[in-house]
Amino acid sequence: MSGFDVGTRLKQLRQHNGLSQRELAKRAGVTNSTISLVEQNHVSPSVSSLKKILDAIPISISEFFAGEELAQEQIFYRAEELTEIGDGTLSWRLVGARRPNRRMSIIHEHYPPGSDTGADMLEHEGEEGGIIVAGTIELWVNGDVRRLNAGDGYYFDSRLPHRFRNVGDSDCVIVSANNPPSFADGGDSHHG
Repeated sequence: MSGFDVGTRLKQLRQHNGLSQRELAKRAGVTNSTISLVEQNHVSPSVSSLKKILDAIPISISEFFAGEELAQEQIFYRAEELTEIGDGTLSWRLVGARRPNRRMSIIHEHYPPGSDTGADMLEHEGEEGGIIVAGTIELWVNGDVRRLNAGDGYYFDSRLPHRFRNVGDSDCVIVSANNPPSFADGGDSHHG
């Protein structure tokens, strides 16, 4: 687990936006108890569950983890300067989370054996691609399933339902990019 307090941050954001646990749960399509358990840090939400909850506020995953402040433009980032936007099991480290006017997300993804983005398929604006650096990942995109190994790559329309699962017995590492940075930035601002 990273030291980030997901529960307290979610509660602060919910209250700041004048939402009850019930209202946030209704908007996100989850149960009241889910919001309560996350806020008390009794349960760690999957990436897809957290995204559903944050979209209902709306706030992006990177804003959620980075806080509000934007940094000045930076060119080089040490490993410890990447912003963790994963769920405590999956590690997704975002390059330049606080960069003003960021127009893409570059993410160093780490999936331990058995980890999964969640049964709720991810869907967001834009397109994404990546290269598997180590290990094996099972990637589901719009009903099509492929097992990708180190050196393999992918590129797809992010609006198609997708899911990543490490079905191997070793860690899987991926370097990915998506544009626009809708998954890791800006929340789901396309709801009218």
